Amino acid sequence: MAEIVENRQENKMSEMMNEHSRLQEFTIQPARLCQLDQILDMYSRARQFMAEHNNPTQWPADYPSRDMVADDIEAGFMFACMDGQELAAVFYYRAGEEPDYENIRDGCWLNQEPYGVVHRITTGGGRRGAGSFCLNWAWRQCGNLKIDTHRDNAVMQNLLKKNGFQYCGIIRGRDGGERLAYQKEKP
Repeated sequence: MAEIVENRQENKMSEMMNEHSRLQEFTIQPARLCQLDQILDMYSRARQFMAEHNNPTQWPADYPSRDMVADDIEAGFMFACMDGQELAAVFYYRAGEEPDYENIRDGCWLNQEPYGVVHRITTGGGRRGAGSFCLNWAWRQCGNLKIDTHRDNAVMQNLLKKNGFQYCGIIRGRDGGERLAYQKEKP
């Protein structure tokens, strides 16, 4: 009987600890060069995930390149979303104009105020909510955030809508491809 009570107490304690870890927020910090291999592995898994979910062409096999990610880290534009000591997600964030966003068709931006941009966001597939946490962190930095995604990236489109982004139109990326443009502004 004592064993049953002890097991129940252990299970209850384990449930409480799991609930606490689910409620614990992620943290955002500048990515570091020592995380580069881990970040590139995360992007590799993201490319595979996209290919498996009807989006095989958004990120070619060499995108983003090691040099691009290292440059973004050194410039202070690559951020790591941490779940405790574990890398949960990465993304590029910068306040300022994005040349690709100058021309938009089949719609318009919500406003012409200064804004921030997010690019190359990906999660590690661990604890749910990392992508939303990253987007909301970036939005809180500027209050006016723009982002684009591939027409075939239904997962990202749903994440953006879920987090209050509005579809604004179509832009052309540096590669010449069309991207769906989204924006979230302060109410």
